[in-house]
Amino acid sequence: MAKILDQEQFQKQIVSQYTDVIGEKVGGEIVSFSDEWFAQAENLIKPKAPIRDATRFVYAGAWYDGWETRRHNTEEADWVIFKFGVSSARLIACEVDTAFFNGNHAPFVSVEAIQNFDGDLSNVKDADWETIIPKSECGPSQKHFFARDQETQKNYTHARLRMYPDGGIARFRLYGSVVPVTSKSSNESVVDYASVKNGGVAIRVSDQHFGTADNILLPGRGHDMSDGWETKRSRTPGHTDWVIVRLGAPAKLQEIVVDTAHFRGNFPQKINVAGALVESEDDIENADCWKTIVPDSKTTADKEHFFKVIDDSTFSHVKLTIIPDGGVKRFRVFGVQA
Repeated sequence: MAKILDQEQFQKQIVSQYTDVIGEKVGGEIVSFSDEWFAQAENLIKPKAPIRDATRFVYAGAWYDGWETRRHNTEEADWVIFKFGVSSARLIACEVDTAFFNGNHAPFVSVEAIQNFDGDLSNVKDADWETIIPKSECGPSQKHFFARDQETQKNYTHARLRMYPDGGIARFRLYGSVVPVTSKSSNESVVDYASVKNGGVAIRVSDQHFGTADNILLPGRGHDMSDGWETKRSRTPGHTDWVIVRLGAPAKLQEIVVDTAHFRGNFPQKINVAGALVESEDDIENADCWKTIVPDSKTTADKEHFFKVIDDSTFSHVKLTIIPDGGVKRFRVFGVQA
């Protein structure tokens, strides 16, 4: 059986420690599906929360912000296959949200995965799929949090969500530890170790009222303020906001980039960056483990800011502090693997 978590446990144990490897914002894709008559499978990996408009009808019937298949499926289950947005990952947990599907929700789901680096699934058989989350019951219009006792030892590239026998699911998140291609690269290669593609994870954050901190690790420069990190306005003198990023691997750092793209009246006035090398993440609460690698530096609107790192130490974590608050689009941490 899968381990069932509540929302608070899932946030603390999974969301803040792992990456949603199939999410649209990291480049996840729908490869194929059994059916999507009432609502499209691509909605499953949309980053925004599902919505409902009970007055809206389309050719197929009532409009739903999710994936919904026909009634009376003659097969055991309907399914969707996803290609990860990262090169591969070891899997640990998933979130299945049946929001607004009530009376037409998926009664049961399971999750399977496969390792296939060439991307050709034409010869893949049912027996090739390995169970990650066994068949588990779902209820109407609610979030379900399923986890394994420990993450898989094998890294996978594709996943298959099955719902038994048919119905609707609004959103699907699949969490794991990214295993990047760069893990095999030369130690001389300069890599962005904060990038979600290379295993970076935003593990702690002071505030993320308008935009989540994990957005700063995404590829590209985004499309507007919605896919950046933005905090509330502060009213307390001396206030700062911050995010701690676990790098994809311990590295000797060379350059930091702080991008305020699209943040024009709400960029931070200043930033600084600190680095730490810790074996246990409990140690990052200790201020003594942090070493300043970029001192307080002025930032401006809608611009990439580049900072050279002259410290030759090895760091496993970095802490970006914004002074006093505001928004950051992307955070890059370039270096070579230690």
